Amino acid sequence: MTVFTRRSLAPETAAVREAYAPDCLVLDVDADFETLPPEAAEELGLFVDALDLAAYPTDWLPADAPTPLTRYAGTDFTIGMPGDGTVVWTRQTDPPTVLVKQRAEGTPAAFRSFLLAEAFVQIAVGVPEQFLPFFGESYAELAEATPVSPSETYQLAAALFDAWVGLHTRPIFASWCATAGETDDDRDPLVDETFEGETIDSLAAELRRDSATALARVTGRDPASSVSVDADAAPVDADADFGPHPELFDAWVDAGDRLAGRLEDLSTEVARGQTSFPAATEYACSAVKHGLALPAPFGALDTAAYREHGPEFAVEWARKTYARLDENEQ
Repeated sequence: MTVFTRRSLAPETAAVREAYAPDCLVLDVDADFETLPPEAAEELGLFVDALDLAAYPTDWLPADAPTPLTRYAGTDFTIGMPGDGTVVWTRQTDPPTVLVKQRAEGTPAAFRSFLLAEAFVQIAVGVPEQFLPFFGESYAELAEATPVSPSETYQLAAALFDAWVGLHTRPIFASWCATAGETDDDRDPLVDETFEGETIDSLAAELRRDSATALARVTGRDPASSVSVDADAAPVDADADFGPHPELFDAWVDAGDRLAGRLEDLSTEVARGQTSFPAATEYACSAVKHGLALPAPFGALDTAAYREHGPEFAVEWARKTYARLDENEQ
């Protein structure tokens, strides 16, 4: 039997929850899982006001789609998917729930706090909880466009979705810098990154000055009515503490630094057959939320065009990239 217990949060993480997802529930799970067993997921009903199971059209999936994906699209109460990581969240409960797997006990405290804060931000921004509703019927198009196995299509889709989510959350993570919005020449260069025509530095300053308006521009939400382009997004609290959150910012930067070393060799690894293209895409896409420079051909995913056009852009990028890979092999 899976046991859930309410988790207490460190002060800075609790402040992020209060700012971005004040209604969400945070629970420890006494087990590791890829997908929470349906009977265990239903036990969440003891902690929340209501359950709202997600289900999606089966024709979104090719006939050979991996079993976890077909189960997620079906009528089973499915929370979590392979590759989700240590902290998962769901809007299939009211209020939304963040689940911390048992393996989090072995995760460094600073990074664990960042993973929780990341979940709160993703809930606030209103991104889907999994890649299937992001791709929708385009998932079958992605499978058709990429000459790889069903499991590698899954890996590729999850990676591309991760990059798209990172484009939405990265400005918020960067705004947590203690010196963002100031004129200190020693501040971290990440806050000078351009985001759709403005620097994250200016966005961070506005988050401090007028939190509701600035967060609305990141999420596509009207701060006056709290109505979002994505109806699942959380309401904005103009009085919430939007930062700075220097410890969480440092954890975000440190996680990016750990990825940076291998990025410059990623294209070479693919060309030499040392790394599969889906695995390389997974690695590169995980770096998007950290604002790292991506090598070709992955740099095209770190653009306003991808943020705006999402799955259509992803499918076309994958199609053209695989076509070039085939040409290089001939």
